[in-house]
Amino acid sequence: MRILSSLLARLSRDVSGNVAVTFAIVCVPVITAVGCGVDYSRANQMRAKLQAAVDAASVGAVSRTSPAFIAAGTMTADGVISAGNDDAAKIFTGNMSGTSGYTLNSLTPEVKKAGSVLSATVSYSATVPMMFMNIVGFKTMTLEGSSTAKASMPKYIDFYLLLDNSPSMGVAATPADVAKMVAATTDKCAFACHDYNDSNNYYNLAKTLNVTTRIDVLRSATQQLMDTAQQTQTYSSQFRMAIYDFGAASKTIGLRALFSLSSSLSSAKSAAGNIDLMGVYGNNDAYTADKDTPFTTVFPAINNEISTPGDGTTGSPLKYVFFVSDGVADESNAACLKPKASGNRCQSPINPALCTTLKNRGIKIAVLYTTYLQLPTNNWYMSWIDPFNKGPFGPSPNSEIAQKMQACASDGFYFEVSPTQGIADAMNALFKKAVADARIAG
Repeated sequence: MRILSSLLARLSRDVSGNVAVTFAIVCVPVITAVGCGVDYSRANQMRAKLQAAVDAASVGAVSRTSPAFIAAGTMTADGVISAGNDDAAKIFTGNMSGTSGYTLNSLTPEVKKAGSVLSATVSYSATVPMMFMNIVGFKTMTLEGSSTAKASMPKYIDFYLLLDNSPSMGVAATPADVAKMVAATTDKCAFACHDYNDSNNYYNLAKTLNVTTRIDVLRSATQQLMDTAQQTQTYSSQFRMAIYDFGAASKTIGLRALFSLSSSLSSAKSAAGNIDLMGVYGNNDAYTADKDTPFTTVFPAINNEISTPGDGTTGSPLKYVFFVSDGVADESNAACLKPKASGNRCQSPINPALCTTLKNRGIKIAVLYTTYLQLPTNNWYMSWIDPFNKGPFGPSPNSEIAQKMQACASDGFYFEVSPTQGIADAMNALFKKAVADARIAG
């Protein structure tokens, strides 16, 4: 201890070395180095806050509820969206609210639509004052950064519903209803034939018995589909609907527009309430001789109704046909796929070539096959339909009808519903698949 005291005393008396001055000089770079670390750490923290703010601004500006997203849905051309720029700036400012210790030199948002893509790029430049580095001449540090976010816009789609309302859609909808009709009819018929010539027709009988027929289920399912579309769409005019059947009666058979293409889904739902079974005029009908499922007529007709498909952007919608049927033609057709039932009558599974014509134009076809029920008590069915309503191991899904209906559909857009399954659920599933497919394809 005495030695340490002696050394300190000598240091204080030694002026020749000027140790104190030397120590001070040595401390300057040390202090500066430490100060640089402090300033750099502060600057990095500010950079992180600023970057988080521009990230939030770019992502928020293209969110599905953003002004830019809503505005882009009505734009018919590409371009910058000023409302999106303003929104991005507000999001940035909101995220930096209450943060001090920086000066914002510039904030540059650019939100724009290009085709079906909405993008936002937000760039900033800011300065942060230096405390310790100021000693060596660095008064501020400049921070710069940017963030880009993109979102795919929903596709605009036109849906054309082609609904088979021919007499075969008057069959009872479930095995229980089939049994009820068979038990109540002298000829063991499960078809609720809508015969205008007979007030006691089986169509009226089915209603009296509270039997649900396929056409009843189809009517309800189509109405539910409009609710699904309304709930799914992002823009008020994103989806347009048209509804067609095969005609109100045999004497006016052919493609009939129940509802012309429109974005008013509520009106489409109301119109769907008019879906009903085609009426005929007695057995061996005088107008069609019971040939009431004219696929070779209605498919070319609906093809003529559909304009060229677009890319799904505003004013250029994609085109989808929803075809709901039990898949068996009954018509005059010299090119029948199967031997004629009698005379020039053709009863045959649908010819997929009819669908190919539409698909070659870029129109997607969604097929809902309402399984043709086996009717062993019906002699005509057993003679002419049953032979191609069997697969290698019995009835559908391996039947020739099912195979032809699947060939009609675009890839991935085939559904078959058995009597115990829901047509409404299947139609909704097809609709949602179409919307998802359109988004992925874009």
